[in-house]
Amino acid sequence: TFHNRMTEIISMSTKDYAAEGLPIKAYKDDDFINSPAARPMRILAEYLGPRDRFDRHKIRDTLVFFGSARLIPRELALDLLEKTKASGGDTTLAERALMMSDYYEATRELARRFTLWSKALENKSRRFVICSGGGPGIMEAANRGASEAAGENIGLGISLPFEQTGNPYITRELNFEFHYFFTRKFWFSYLAKAFIVMPGGFGTLDELMEILTLIQTRKMTKVVPIVLYGKSFWERVINFQALVEYGTISPADLDLFFMTDSMDEAFNYVTDTLLKVALDKPGGSM
Repeated sequence: TFHNRMTEIISMSTKDYAAEGLPIKAYKDDDFINSPAARPMRILAEYLGPRDRFDRHKIRDTLVFFGSARLIPRELALDLLEKTKASGGDTTLAERALMMSDYYEATRELARRFTLWSKALENKSRRFVICSGGGPGIMEAANRGASEAAGENIGLGISLPFEQTGNPYITRELNFEFHYFFTRKFWFSYLAKAFIVMPGGFGTLDELMEILTLIQTRKMTKVVPIVLYGKSFWERVINFQALVEYGTISPADLDLFFMTDSMDEAFNYVTDTLLKVALDKPGGSM
């Protein structure tokens, strides 16, 4: 019948259309969709697709964790150290992995505590959902902690040639894969009500500096607590005081973030701020 034939045509692939000698709708043409000409459509899809899913899950507020993809859980670090010792190898890297695993475990515990706190709020219309970059390391730890508290959590992954995304702790419907860094960064920023930044490399530094720049330049106008976790790391990696002394930032810019080694301090700083400034404000403002 005509109806069955139309259903068959709609479900056809690009190759099927070509084989049938039929004209192809632009949005069904894989060659066009993946071409430079259709780049604006792909960019728009990375805005509209996540927005649709967030709307369906009623997610308006996120707590974002940034940090290294290279850190491992304590149990794996201990196992690595034991195996290295048993083989008579150099334990330097294994001992470093064990030391840095403290940040994995702190992330996991903070994400768990934030999730339990959010679920216990009297205002049930507001949830502060853990969000990470979707990969291993600190990102995995954040999703893992939220999952262990039986909370929905988000992974904003990105396709990279050397990093696996979509760790197993992300809520399945909230597991995203981006192509463009800037659309991914938009979704990190737009719904965020707090940032917890653990030790990390180029990607973490890039994410931190972009957020600080958005706040400093008033492109992000909402009050957003930023925690730099791990004083020994951050004080050595970025000399913020030197930036003040050289006049490249203002002394007041040091108030844009809170640096600590304490999980209790980090938790209290974020939750106290959110209770004051975020519960009665609409989600998603920048």
